[in-house]
Amino acid sequence: MSREAVISFPQMGSYAAVFAQLLRHVFPDAEILPPLPITQKTVMLGSKYSPDFVCAPFKYNLGNYIEALEQGATILFQTGMGCRYGYYGELQEQILKDLGYNFRFLCLSRDRLQPKTALRLLREAGCTLPVRKILEALAAAVRSIYVLDRYEHWMRENIGFEVNPGACERIHECLLQDLTAADSLRDVGKAAARCKDCAAAVRLDRPECPLRVGVVGELYTLMEPFSNFGLERQLAKEGAVVSRDMSIWFLLFSRADRRSLRQGCGYLQYTVGANGVDSISQSLRYARDGYDGVVHLKSFGCIPELNATPALWNLCRKEDIPVLHLSFDTHLSELGVQTRLEAFLDMLRMKKEAGHERKSIARR
Repeated sequence: MSREAVISFPQMGSYAAVFAQLLRHVFPDAEILPPLPITQKTVMLGSKYSPDFVCAPFKYNLGNYIEALEQGATILFQTGMGCRYGYYGELQEQILKDLGYNFRFLCLSRDRLQPKTALRLLREAGCTLPVRKILEALAAAVRSIYVLDRYEHWMRENIGFEVNPGACERIHECLLQDLTAADSLRDVGKAAARCKDCAAAVRLDRPECPLRVGVVGELYTLMEPFSNFGLERQLAKEGAVVSRDMSIWFLLFSRADRRSLRQGCGYLQYTVGANGVDSISQSLRYARDGYDGVVHLKSFGCIPELNATPALWNLCRKEDIPVLHLSFDTHLSELGVQTRLEAFLDMLRMKKEAGHERKSIARR
């Protein structure tokens, strides 16, 4: 591969750091161009050239690609399974070529993720590393995902109670920098150790019984803060413990439709595609673990989550846990989401206080 090769990929929350690390190792002679943070310009570009009724993640990805190509990218990387996300690549490639861009599209989705096919496509794109080195790069990336997901899970549950505002975010930024620069499993381990020590030193002022809110829904809308207006941060600022099981690590190693169906205890009889079953099983666990409420996020037109919604209505009624459904697209108002979220949290607080009063009266 010539030094002129410039590889880019779409934005997906904090995982851009891991993707950059992996591609840097697999294509050592190429320049890796991380995506620009998503802005309204990104959304405008993606929406302009996307089909009208396609889901929002498609538009975000397409906008990322156009910005990368304008910056000089020559190879675009895409991967995905599950729902329609796994089929985005072919359509996006055709749209971009119809716009006149000249590039190679490296799409490792669905059947292309089979080891032999993936290796062949990597070779065609210019990867000359021996298989052993590629596997080492994958191992470092997988370990990085574990470290990142573990810290972010802790951060979501505690950032609303930090004594020194910004402490958790600073640790997060340092972790992303360390993971991006990591050259081996040992480097990832050192980054994890530093992160753990820093997190242990964060001073927290956590009340005895804070609000606890579980977040479920469609993969991209959960993981990319821009697509949901930073909803998890808004919840944390209101003094809520925020829990979310959905992550890349969960998708790789924990997700199993049959197990999720069993955990759903009859709310769904069949799988509904993508993460719909997981939304039900996770919501049920939050309800039975005593959480105060659940927020269900999805992109507008996301069929698996639409199929899961009636089951969530039944779960909300039978398990006595409020569920807020939010559907996001590129035209949704942030103020409207914030208003609904504040009203939902006020309702949770009143419900929690009423429950405490009933328990107090019963003890008397």
